[in-house]
Amino acid sequence: MDMTAHLASHFDDAIDTFKASARELAEPLAVAVELMFAALANNNKILACGNGGSAADAQHFIAELVGRFERDRLPLAGIALNTDTSILTAVGNDYGFNAIFERQVNALGQPGDILVAISTSGNSGNVIKAIEAAHDREMTVIALTGKGGGEIGAMLTSHDIHLCVPHDRTMRIQEVHILLLHALCDGIDALLLGDTL
Repeated sequence: MDMTAHLASHFDDAIDTFKASARELAEPLAVAVELMFAALANNNKILACGNGGSAADAQHFIAELVGRFERDRLPLAGIALNTDTSILTAVGNDYGFNAIFERQVNALGQPGDILVAISTSGNSGNVIKAIEAAHDREMTVIALTGKGGGEIGAMLTSHDIHLCVPHDRTMRIQEVHILLLHALCDGIDALLLGDTL
């Protein structure tokens, strides 16, 4: 095996995936920014959840809202639902792993809030339950998926936004997800602070 060529192929595949994603997702991404900005401006909040690498992405995204992205600004209201180990273990133990995000959405979510639901496969049971709870609470869902969107893609409403990466490989989907989350942060900041480009 030519290891250099093998590893270089990742860059080519990633570039192709980013280009395909730009073509398919730029428009719904812009709508997602407008929805998030409107929610935050109306004193609503953003909840985010995911598993594994998607949990890290949810936590990363919320940190950039509450802290800052690239420019100083007031903190923005956001909560990552996968960070409180006491809640996760208590709810998981008492109600099952699929309830760990749903229970928090029911406790914290209000009409007008937004749920950022991240699942590379679109089939994560606990994220699906969180989306169902968000719909029950009149929240908008912004779903980040891949692999065709899975069950999550099928359950979204016309009020939701689906950012489905056009790829089947988890690493490529995750790479685009972090770009999408950074773009959401940048778009919100541009509306809050003015565009610097």
